[in-house]
Amino acid sequence: MVSVSSNRPADAKPPHLRPPHLQPEVKRSAQGDWRLFLRLMPYILQNRRRLILPLLLLVPLSLAQALQPVLIGQAISLIKQENAAWDIFATMSLRTGLNWIIGGLLIAIAIRLALDGWQSYQIQAVGQNITAAIRNDLFGHVTNLSMGFFDRTPVGRLITRLTSDVNALGDVFSTGAIGIISDLFLILVLMGTMLQQEWRLGLMLIAMLLPVTALIIYFQQQYRKANYKAREELSTLNSDLQENISGINVVQLFRRERFNAELFRTVNNRYVNALDKTIFYDSAVSATLEWIALVAIAGVLALGGSLVTGGMMEIGTLTAFILFAQKLFDPLRQFADKFTAIQAGLTAVERLNDLMSEPIAIRDPKNPVSLPSSTLADNETVVPGEIRFDNVSFGYKADDYVLKDLNFTIRPGEKVALVGPTGAGKSSIIRLLCRLYEVSKGQILLDNVDIRDIAQRELRDRMAIILQDGFLFSGDVARNITLGENYSFEQVRRAAGQTNVDQFIEALPQGYHTALRQRGTNLSGGQKQLLAFARAAIRNPGILVLDEATANLDVGTEAMIQQALDQLLENRTAIIIAHRLSTIRNVDRILVLKQGQLIEQGSHEQLIQVDGLYASLYKLQMLGQ
Repeated sequence: MVSVSSNRPADAKPPHLRPPHLQPEVKRSAQGDWRLFLRLMPYILQNRRRLILPLLLLVPLSLAQALQPVLIGQAISLIKQENAAWDIFATMSLRTGLNWIIGGLLIAIAIRLALDGWQSYQIQAVGQNITAAIRNDLFGHVTNLSMGFFDRTPVGRLITRLTSDVNALGDVFSTGAIGIISDLFLILVLMGTMLQQEWRLGLMLIAMLLPVTALIIYFQQQYRKANYKAREELSTLNSDLQENISGINVVQLFRRERFNAELFRTVNNRYVNALDKTIFYDSAVSATLEWIALVAIAGVLALGGSLVTGGMMEIGTLTAFILFAQKLFDPLRQFADKFTAIQAGLTAVERLNDLMSEPIAIRDPKNPVSLPSSTLADNETVVPGEIRFDNVSFGYKADDYVLKDLNFTIRPGEKVALVGPTGAGKSSIIRLLCRLYEVSKGQILLDNVDIRDIAQRELRDRMAIILQDGFLFSGDVARNITLGENYSFEQVRRAAGQTNVDQFIEALPQGYHTALRQRGTNLSGGQKQLLAFARAAIRNPGILVLDEATANLDVGTEAMIQQALDQLLENRTAIIIAHRLSTIRNVDRILVLKQGQLIEQGSHEQLIQVDGLYASLYKLQMLGQ
């Protein structure tokens, strides 16, 4: 039920609207790739049993591939009656020997076809499990971060990290990590087989791998930097998109379509330019490997041809090495492609690591204090709480306090109104009381216990807050009243009846089961506000906070809800924020704030007699009416 708007200073532009020279530099983690990998180890270890089989399958798959060039070379040697043919084939007739070789090739191909798909399925399944676990942990971490983090972080950036970055990380496991191990293992098997078959050609091909590997590493490092920049630009693009869609009514009402389209085009072009760099480096790797593969075949033909003409090697072995040259660079090419996925994944890990490293500023104490139950045995009467602000100072920025040395006590069952000009700190008091933010100085006491010593769940269970703009989730009406808590349908109906909103709900097409669209767009602003009253009533809190709770209601609806509100406020501690001062004349006490300081307090009549700020505000409103 708590919704807090951003407190970004009015003159501070979001990052994507700053001029290019004021754009922040791309942040790159100082951690090495190994430390980033270690950050993922807990997720890998959770799936270690499912990784055993894919790793074991590397052996038959690699041997099956390495055997193919050897068998083809044997076929050529057998046809030409060369000495390189194995003894087992040399004793057979030509047709029988070729049939055995063809059978061996078919078996090798069958092994690869059968096991390759199985291994791929197992790897992809593990990758999806790891991705889901990381996404769950990220979501849980983000929802526990303080409001201060969300004040400075655009929603689009968070969505990018929870979707695009996590998916890129998933590619590391599903197509990259095990695939690279497979490719490396195959290269080692091929190298060993080549050296055993003909060490001179084998050494030549192995020597060609060294400069190629160095070049690939260089291109991949450049790709990593370009990919980080591209993902930062994608975050900015998503932030801009989310902002425009969320504020589409303002965009259209003030005819900002063309202006916003130009801003979006600028951001989009920056993203495309950054993405082009990643494509360039990725293509450079592929092109390099294609040329090197051709050079390797030419080298085999040159050196192998001289060995054949010199009688030092036979044509069957040369044929096998031509195939070895092709097969050796195939896993290297695949290795490069997967290495690109690895680099993109490591970029994602850097960004996700930044998010996971964001400290949770507001935590429960190790040994929380349990307060006595606020609900009596009959489950109808509640015990109101006492609230005390003791020298409380607070600022959204460290050097800019919006509340200064606040001292006041709200006694159990007392109805207190907070009054003051815009920016006086009224809503900040509510946010501190709910512990959405931590106080900078002083302490807030609930029933003589510092709220920092109380578990957040218990603290927020003791109060219900009705804001001016009630937020609704996708789902039906009943679920938006219970908000996931285990309340019976009868309790939902009783809460709606207590607040006089049952008639409005039952008039909906499916009553309490009417499906609400995102943010409740199929309800009016007043109807959404009415559901907030039912939310508060069903929780039966000891403390009730109303922040301009009736501002969106018409006169008739407000009169209807006022009777229920008077009943809801009975025997509860209440804090009421209202700009219409006529609605708070009957409260027990009024606290008048100005620039974060308490300057007046008393009843309506007492403050009128004082003839201070409250009296001035009241007279201005009466004059306006």
